[in-house]
Amino acid sequence: MATRASPVVVARRQATNAVFVGFCFLVTAIALVALALILWSLVAQGASGLNLHIFTLDTPAAGSVGGLRNAIVGSLMMCALAMLIAVAVGVLAGTWLSEYAGSSRYGSVIRFLNDVLLSAPSILIGLFVYQLLVRPFHGFSGFAGAVALAIIAVPVITRTTEDVLKLQPTSLREAGMALGSPFWHVIRTILWRASASGMITGALLAFARISGETAPLLFTALNNQFFSWNMTKPTASLPVVIFNDALTPYPDLNKLAWAAALLTAGAVLAVTILARVFSKERRSS
Repeated sequence: MATRASPVVVARRQATNAVFVGFCFLVTAIALVALALILWSLVAQGASGLNLHIFTLDTPAAGSVGGLRNAIVGSLMMCALAMLIAVAVGVLAGTWLSEYAGSSRYGSVIRFLNDVLLSAPSILIGLFVYQLLVRPFHGFSGFAGAVALAIIAVPVITRTTEDVLKLQPTSLREAGMALGSPFWHVIRTILWRASASGMITGALLAFARISGETAPLLFTALNNQFFSWNMTKPTASLPVVIFNDALTPYPDLNKLAWAAALLTAGAVLAVTILARVFSKERRSS
């Protein structure tokens, strides 16, 4: 026969629960207030610097009229190339871990290394690519910046691809194999199609991860004050412009840095919303 707790024990448990819930609400409120203050300062400072020159002129010297055209184009070029590399490597690596490696020792080592790379400081990746692609060729380049960003994005796509493929039912694999298709063909035509939305979500999250990285680009792409499509030379980017202009004592360059920060945050927000939409569609399907 179950015994009832005494009123003192019940009151103590209720008080403990109330304190814990109140503490959770307090911490959440502090975090939300901090986030709201950050967003308010970003919008208030960044919106004042937005104008047509932002998209039509290049980064200026102090006291001159200018914009962010070269930095926007440079960021898009490096991120696009980085995503091409990362998607190709990440999808294939995630597929191998899910469909071929299984629980083997070699697969476990690769997963562990991927997790380490997933949390590796971006500045270390920048230094690695500097030693690999910048120092031997005696010059900074947009290609080196793209490789550094790709190394950051690959672990995200690899982990997402592996997890999404593991969620696919075994019956899909068995049905394809029963028709006489080789396993690689089953993966390409059945599993990848069934996992398309989840893999796209991983790619979008990886893009959001690399779009604001500054440290790797300082060691690889450096910066370029002029507009250029040539990625074999130093290439401008929004994060580096933010880093450089925010530290100057000139108000016009500070305003330009705030505008660049607002554009970067807006791009990350848009990509994150797209990732949530694709993730929602995957769960509903």
